[in-house]
Amino acid sequence: MAAKYQQIADEIRTKILNGEYPVGSVIPPELKLQEICQVSRHTIRQAIALLANEGFLRKEKGSGTYVDDRFMTREASEKRTKTIGVITTYLSDYIFPSIIRGIEETLRESGYSLLLASTGNDPQQERKCLESMIAQQVDGLIVEPTRSNQYNPNLSYYLSLKESGVPVVMINSHYEELDIPYISLDDVKAGFTATNFMLEQGLEELALIVKIDDLQGKLRMKGFIEAFEKKKRMFDSANIFTYTTEEKEQVVTRIAKKLLEKDNTIQGIVCYNDEIANSLAQYLSASGKQVPEDFSIIGQDDSYLSTAGEIPLTTISHPKEQLGRDAAQWMIRAIDKKIFGENILYEPEVIERQSTKKL
Repeated sequence: MAAKYQQIADEIRTKILNGEYPVGSVIPPELKLQEICQVSRHTIRQAIALLANEGFLRKEKGSGTYVDDRFMTREASEKRTKTIGVITTYLSDYIFPSIIRGIEETLRESGYSLLLASTGNDPQQERKCLESMIAQQVDGLIVEPTRSNQYNPNLSYYLSLKESGVPVVMINSHYEELDIPYISLDDVKAGFTATNFMLEQGLEELALIVKIDDLQGKLRMKGFIEAFEKKKRMFDSANIFTYTTEEKEQVVTRIAKKLLEKDNTIQGIVCYNDEIANSLAQYLSASGKQVPEDFSIIGQDDSYLSTAGEIPLTTISHPKEQLGRDAAQWMIRAIDKKIFGENILYEPEVIERQSTKKL
């Protein structure tokens, strides 16, 4: 556990970064902070000294302690760190190692290094990652948004970075509330392409499993609906199964039970990603059902999981390493040449394997 003065410094730093203590303003006097935090004056002074050393505060004798702007300065070339911060929801599994590999290789070729952090799709952890990146004065940030389909309490951090001239680009998704460039798969088309493929296989009844706390899920569900609309077909809203980050395991059990009911009419399942598709295929197999003989399943992202199970999964392409390279190149141009690129959307394609069949 962090020392008390470090905890107090963290609280003050957060208030500076989210604008509660603007640059140039005076923070509360030491005696007031001592009263608020219920600690000794020595502890308060340790916290202030730490923040002064980081460039967040400066003391002026007889006047007070001011919020400094040294932590925001990126103008002087000698302060360049040649380091890019990369914040993703996860690091070591699914498609993330491939994305990070693409970023790292491209940055290395241009003499940059990267500083990695992950949020676990938790906004509180995202805040800590952002504060750490700012304190370490990274030259730019490549960020995968956290719970991008929900209100995020950290939006003001991104505005502060933008105002201070630190380039930020989002990957895989974006925050709709912010005007920040992003690089991702076209998720509406991905949902449409997966669903349209299943409908063209002659499958009459489709289910959708979709994650709703991330924007990708919202957009892929939109594509699912558009595919039915284009075919002038109706879908059963009871066959749309939603889940959040914490409910991943339960949603597979929930739909599997539905599929195993005697009066079930669902023939195919469009899954949010390969992880869900792979788990569902395993569950059905353990329950005596066969894929695709009993149920066709399609995933998303063409991850290693799409070929890791007994039945190779039909899935939707995801650029992964290319996305990482493009994000790194976008950042290098923004820093070295002040060229801020536009959004990049990748076209999805069906990768057909053995988990689907034509009726």
